[in-house]
Amino acid sequence: MKAATGTTPPGTENEQQAAGWVRQMFTEIAPRYDLLNHLLSFNIDRGWRRALLGALAPVAARTEANILDLCCGTGDVLLDLTRISKARTFGADFCHPMLVSAQQKAARRQQAARLFEADAMVLPLADGTLDAIAIAFGFRNLSNYRAGLAEFARVLKPGGVLAILEFSHPPSAFVRAAYSVYARFLLPAIGGMISGSRAAYSYLPESIAKFPRAAELKEMMRNAGFAEPRFRLLSGGIAALHTGTRG
Repeated sequence: MKAATGTTPPGTENEQQAAGWVRQMFTEIAPRYDLLNHLLSFNIDRGWRRALLGALAPVAARTEANILDLCCGTGDVLLDLTRISKARTFGADFCHPMLVSAQQKAARRQQAARLFEADAMVLPLADGTLDAIAIAFGFRNLSNYRAGLAEFARVLKPGGVLAILEFSHPPSAFVRAAYSVYARFLLPAIGGMISGSRAAYSYLPESIAKFPRAAELKEMMRNAGFAEPRFRLLSGGIAALHTGTRG
């Protein structure tokens, strides 16, 4: 299957419709989002996020640095990053209910959270504002991957770090087959039952299947101006951590 150049939810015909579909989907599942993330991944997602935080550790140790958790959702990465970081941390998402959930979670944990509502494709930031961008399981939902990478490069300072944690494609035929059965049958059934939106959890495996392979995303990052892009497969390739620095 040829990898998509951006997400293509069912019934959408252009990038604007795709973005609107994704925003509405996350609005519907926001109340159950955290529960389903941990349940459907058997809590493996916590380890994946720790790997992301590790990639950002050198920037997080700098008191003058600015780090953005983009497509921050309910704030799991942002709050963990804020807890361990000396840098200034911010979270952005284009789905308002997700930001409300993130603010409530921060309040429960007695943490401060700098949040703002914004589309990842058109960030309200000046050129060269950020020292790092983290994006966990949000990049796959962008309506145009190349345009998104170009926007990230615009707002990062030279030498700034981009860290993308995203679902990927297991190289092992056995792992790939097992995960395919889980994603096609169990995930939509369980996710739909708990969230009330079977469409959202049917979209998930479909969007993963269309998403570029890790090596393809690496080259897309290079073409967008990121120096020394690299990736590390996690959990047999179910997920991948991509990193690169703005040239």
